[in-house]
Amino acid sequence: MKRLFRLLALIVSSILVVEANAQNVKESEVPISVKSKFVTLYPNAKNVRWEKENGNFEAEFKAAQTGTSVLFNSSGTHLQTEVEIPVSTLPNGVKDYVRKNLSGKKISEATRITAANGIVTYQAEIGGEDYLFDAIGNFVKKEKETDDKEDDDR
Repeated sequence: MKRLFRLLALIVSSILVVEANAQNVKESEVPISVKSKFVTLYPNAKNVRWEKENGNFEAEFKAAQTGTSVLFNSSGTHLQTEVEIPVSTLPNGVKDYVRKNLSGKKISEATRITAANGIVTYQAEIGGEDYLFDAIGNFVKKEKETDDKEDDDR
């Protein structure tokens, strides 16, 4: 019985950790200030999916057939925009890093991240992990994926 209880507690805590990082939320749960700012930036966005992530709100949608996500804090301040890009358009520094440090691995997805202050970084998904690079392709850090969701269903 103790073994079953421990297993159940482990499963529940694992679910809570994943949900603490990103939770789908209904549009009605998104603050008016956030929705208002979003509509100002993307008045024609359709099929928007909202998530709450570390206290911030993320709108995911397709703009001109391209996966896009926009992050806002709870008061509606725009924090960053992520846009899927073709892998071939990543800076050469990213491709060089992969060739030198991750021999035999391929980049499966690429994203350009633009912070509200205009600073651009790139994210490359390689083997289920996200590698972050600066605007010219210098390696910044590696992060493990926190969930198994597919972004292609936007």
